[in-house]
Amino acid sequence: MPIILDSAQGFWAASQKLEDLPREAKVLEGFAEEEAAKILILMDAVRCPPKLISSKLNRIIGWFYDHLARLIYADAVSWKPMDLAQLREYVDHQRRGHYVEGYAGEYIMPNWAVYERESGLYADVEAYQDDTLLWSEPRRSGHDRSIFPSMTPGALRVAEAMQHLGIFTSKGLKATSEIWGSLEYRESEDHHDGRVLTEKLLTRLEKEKLIRDTAEDRHVGTLYNDWQIPMYNLDFSIIPVTLEELQAEQEREYWAMVGDPR
Repeated sequence: MPIILDSAQGFWAASQKLEDLPREAKVLEGFAEEEAAKILILMDAVRCPPKLISSKLNRIIGWFYDHLARLIYADAVSWKPMDLAQLREYVDHQRRGHYVEGYAGEYIMPNWAVYERESGLYADVEAYQDDTLLWSEPRRSGHDRSIFPSMTPGALRVAEAMQHLGIFTSKGLKATSEIWGSLEYRESEDHHDGRVLTEKLLTRLEKEKLIRDTAEDRHVGTLYNDWQIPMYNLDFSIIPVTLEELQAEQEREYWAMVGDPR
């Protein structure tokens, strides 16, 4: 974990030195966020109940190497679902391969998380609905960094809090596994359950003197408030959406906007 965290922090530090190169800075920020998300994915393997880990581990490792899964994990830090069932709905929405956008659903767009990532990285050829092919320049950052400085990504803040609180030590990981692994997150489990488990974990980390001298109250708050409930029982593969489904959705959007005369 510390090696991955060091990589994430390196990308983040480098991004902050590129004030005059917003696109390049944004790319490095994205790298930092994805690296931190890899830590959160691995920590879900740690939190997975022992009776399930043999059936879940290969899939979790697959998420570790998957851009969409990492992007969703990074975004999920800011989500506040009522329970795992609602969190599954949020994740499934983010997994759609295409969706309709616009005033009345007139545009068909690719998965936004993946598109935003890749369109900032590459000059590429884009295909439009009428089969037109056009070269596309890499997307530029949408804000002036000198006026609106970037905030540390939530996934990175959570990972840093874990390090300060001693979770990345072998004893810290063992404590995390034993405490969080005592409850399987299936459907109705929620953040209240998570706060109880987090409190037990922090108590044990303190008892075993694993918490670093650098730990602050804000790190404890970050762990309580921003560490998303476990997602080892969710799916992060992209959901294919057919053209027929998208066109039907466009029609519904259109008539919902103008009023269905039928």
